[in-house]
Amino acid sequence: MRKIAVITGTRAEYGHLYHIIKGIHEDPELELQLIVTSMHLSPEFGMTVHAIEKDGFPVADKVEMLLSSDTDEGISISMGLGMIGFAKAYTRLKPDIMVLLGDRSEIHAAASAAAPFRIPIAHIHGGETTEGAIDELFRHSITKLSHLHFTATKAYADRIKQMGEGPDNIFVTGAPGLDSIVDLPLLSKVDLAGELGLPADREWGVVTFHPATLETEKTEDSIKEILQALDSFHRVHWVFTFPNADTSGRTIINHIREYAAGNDRHASVFISLGQLRYLSALKAASVMVGNSSSGIIEAPSFELPVVNIGSRQEGRIRAKNVIDVPECISSKITDAVRKALSPQFRETLKGLENPYGDGTASSKILQVLKNAPLSGIMKKHFYDI
Repeated sequence: MRKIAVITGTRAEYGHLYHIIKGIHEDPELELQLIVTSMHLSPEFGMTVHAIEKDGFPVADKVEMLLSSDTDEGISISMGLGMIGFAKAYTRLKPDIMVLLGDRSEIHAAASAAAPFRIPIAHIHGGETTEGAIDELFRHSITKLSHLHFTATKAYADRIKQMGEGPDNIFVTGAPGLDSIVDLPLLSKVDLAGELGLPADREWGVVTFHPATLETEKTEDSIKEILQALDSFHRVHWVFTFPNADTSGRTIINHIREYAAGNDRHASVFISLGQLRYLSALKAASVMVGNSSSGIIEAPSFELPVVNIGSRQEGRIRAKNVIDVPECISSKITDAVRKALSPQFRETLKGLENPYGDGTASSKILQVLKNAPLSGIMKKHFYDI
């Protein structure tokens, strides 16, 4: 029986991995070793490990690593604690292969800790670029630490090939986060409003803004500019979700909490909506504002206009639902939101095709995880173009 370890540290990443985790768990020829870490284990970020357990997945190990600090030093120390914790987990679990998704610091720690154990890594969402975030460095480093690569588009697969990875181990599958849009019974706006206490008779705007971790000195000014812009649209009820546990993330949290407290008729704040509610909110929303990858990857499937602010997602392939605002200036954000809410712009998105796939990625990834030969896979040969 092939033992497959899957590591998850954030609510969004778990949503992307959900159908892969489920497929491994339900396959009698595979053993799921689910390792939960970072934000999942933090009360500040909603203790989302409970949602994983509620979904019926056994947690094989919990790696505590997240300090109550969002400073550069705190993040770096957390990575070191993560490597120690992952080393202990690998010693005990002895996985045959492990699955990692994305580009965050905890995932880089997991990949680095796996190297001395000679555990093959299957990496999802490599080859992408996010030039305004330190994740850019982590992602490409994780690619070189990995042995199987599952990419969202052909362009990203080509980039991984540029990095010397063999084409036989690169698979264009699409983004697995889209699978839930196809498979989950998403809630109606009325039902979601009832669950979350939102006004069903108002337009909604989803706001998710993370620190641009290569420009953390701009974080406070940026969130102030965004909130000033949103204040121009009282017809919209703004639904805020927490940022990730990145450097300066608490600065954003403090400002959005203060804003919502003074504007409770126009704004609500949620630590974590969970996969079903978050996707249902995107389906029901009139606009999305911020710099979340979900605006780039998931939102096109709902023909949802997205105002993407700043440099965090710079370099990623985007559909025409995305309105980029490179400079975080309230007047420019206001203009972009006004355009996004216009019937004329919405009309241009009818029949929009999502460049990140059609919601069938997880089954493709599972087939490779189950059947790929692992003998000799650790010895990599640099592929010259």
